[in-house]
Amino acid sequence: MAAHALTSAGLRVLMLETGRDYDPATETPMFQLPADAPLRGAATPDKEFGFYDATAGGGWDVPGEPYTVAEGSQFRWWRARMLGGRTNHWGRMTLRFGPDDFRGRSLDGLGADWPLDYAELAPWYDRVERLIGVFGAAEGIANSPDSPDGILLPPPRPRAFEHWMGMVMGRRHGIPVVPAHMAILTRPHGDRPQCLFATDCMRGCAIGANFQSTTVLIPPALTTGRLSIRTGMHVYAVPVDGSGRATGVRCIDRANGAVHEFKARAVVLAASSCETARILLQSRSTAFPAGLGNDQGQVGHNLMDTPSVSVAAQVPQLENLPPFADEGVTLFHVYAPWWLTDEQRAGKLGFARGCHIEFWGGRRLPEFDDMVAIAQLARPGRGDALHAEMQRLYGSLVYLSGRGEMIPNAGSRCELDPDVKDRFGLPVLRFHWAWGAEELAQMDFMRRTLADVFRDMGATILTDLSQPIAQVMRPGGHVIHEAGTVRMAARPNDGPVDRWGRLHASANVYVADAGLFPSMPCKNPTLTIMALAWRGAHHLAESLKRGDA
Repeated sequence: MAAHALTSAGLRVLMLETGRDYDPATETPMFQLPADAPLRGAATPDKEFGFYDATAGGGWDVPGEPYTVAEGSQFRWWRARMLGGRTNHWGRMTLRFGPDDFRGRSLDGLGADWPLDYAELAPWYDRVERLIGVFGAAEGIANSPDSPDGILLPPPRPRAFEHWMGMVMGRRHGIPVVPAHMAILTRPHGDRPQCLFATDCMRGCAIGANFQSTTVLIPPALTTGRLSIRTGMHVYAVPVDGSGRATGVRCIDRANGAVHEFKARAVVLAASSCETARILLQSRSTAFPAGLGNDQGQVGHNLMDTPSVSVAAQVPQLENLPPFADEGVTLFHVYAPWWLTDEQRAGKLGFARGCHIEFWGGRRLPEFDDMVAIAQLARPGRGDALHAEMQRLYGSLVYLSGRGEMIPNAGSRCELDPDVKDRFGLPVLRFHWAWGAEELAQMDFMRRTLADVFRDMGATILTDLSQPIAQVMRPGGHVIHEAGTVRMAARPNDGPVDRWGRLHASANVYVADAGLFPSMPCKNPTLTIMALAWRGAHHLAESLKRGDA
């Protein structure tokens, strides 16, 4: 997004990508079936989201580029070593942060406020949604802002199981179920066609119907003639001059180990929250002996992810449904935004901040794991009897996931490991992780709520609800929403970066990823990353034109 905005403003940009080149138009196996893939498309150590996942050269583990986890912590770090990064395989849920999300500390005394408010970021949300194409609807939900008229594309209709779950949750539990907001086209948008509702978005999209930067942002930036891209370049440091201003970046050619230094008037770091923090910590100099921007020891601290817990059940009302096309988009067509703001402010819930609920299930083209789960629930039998059982049960398994908000804490951070090096001889990151009391209470509430919904419809709950909540929450990093490592703040003492994404300590270094976030609300981060990146790039372009950066 930064490259798109800067080249549009008339500036020349060099983009350095540590991974390989990637073109979804030619590399996406959109219509191949599981039977066409090794192991029926199942996950392997080098393809942990399955054979068809778009991530190339990356994953939870990257050969020769490890990371470490401190004793007593659990954390996993997903990296995408490819042009376009995680935008090639993400879920594409695009929710705006709401007014309360920017002033959490002012409301409940926890965490940190943002140095900007919703009204300031709203025009940039508008710009991003118009550019990338987002479906959804205006529902008037508290702290889940509606987009202005004419921006959102029509949402797809709920699937049968979503419709049923929505009726039960809305009528009996007071939980609103509304159209999801996804960066997927349900109408033609510019020169991009609408979604075919036929293939998994996590594979990427050869026709450009969903958003990924390799189809929506990078091609028009290249068309300007002002963008150059070098792949396979692993940036590891930002050198500075005697006044503390960045002079460019240092990187290693992954193919041959050669060290390069590229000169620039300004530097934008968008390597993902943790890798950006690593680059800054490695950028040591006389001016910044603890790392660039780390004067106050804040870089790498305040690391956050999204707390999550799920409950699965077999729902009898969804048995024996007639065969019908149930593909739709990869994820869900509806979701439940946070619905208890008033009760929470009145102190009735016992925890801070909100959660949302995601829906998983339906009668999509079955995969092997689906059949295994159904066979385990089927009555004993073989041949026609087993076939009838599987036909009865197929589509009746439903998974509800609660996604909450994390409050930053001193026990969750990343730092340079003093002993372990990667294959380039660079120090790797060491992670410390701890869920706080608020997250544990949120997820305990969500697990009880989801179980109550299933019990109310007579469903058979398949999830073990007896374990302590701390043991069933997904560990840090697993939702792949890392944020907060170089958070923005009005004062340098409170965060390394100012309200524009610019380092307090170096006026020509900007950050354009979720490391900027002072808080990690219960909403997916990508839309806000892009809005902040566009806003920050606009500020940088204006500063360069004035000679201020």
